[in-house]
Amino acid sequence: MKASVFIGTSLDGFIARINGSFDFLPPGGGESHGYEEFMASVDALVIGRKTYETVLAFAEWPYGEKPVVVLSSSPLAPAPGGARVEHMSGDPADVVAQLEARGIRHAYIDGGITIQRFLQAGLIDRLIITRVPVLIGTGVPLFGPLERDLNLRHIATREYLSGLVQSEYIVES
Repeated sequence: MKASVFIGTSLDGFIARINGSFDFLPPGGGESHGYEEFMASVDALVIGRKTYETVLAFAEWPYGEKPVVVLSSSPLAPAPGGARVEHMSGDPADVVAQLEARGIRHAYIDGGITIQRFLQAGLIDRLIITRVPVLIGTGVPLFGPLERDLNLRHIATREYLSGLVQSEYIVES
């Protein structure tokens, strides 16, 4: 199974403010920067509980009928009608094994702690990071401590009229 990250950060590397807000990101993602095409390429999402709770507050469920696996050791709030949400816990390798056994070929990994855990486990294949031209000073970092260096191969960098800069990397073994 291939696991990819598609995420926006402040220029100083934060995916959210300390309080969980990401009001510094452009409304609706700003101009088109490949998110819809990326979403069309994934079979399922794997997100953390905090990300799930944040998304529940949105006016509309953003993932349509795509299966969403929420990683948490705690019970989850009910999913909105029409959402395909499953509660799962365990280490990233076990989660990947379960998804592979179901025929999932490409998973979108989202949420700060979830991304960090999957990176630490060596299970992320591709990173697409869109930097927003704003410094927020402090917040929830995209990356955390690693036990070893992770080498990345740069694939492309794209710039957008709004000032967004998106870089894509392959994580090398």
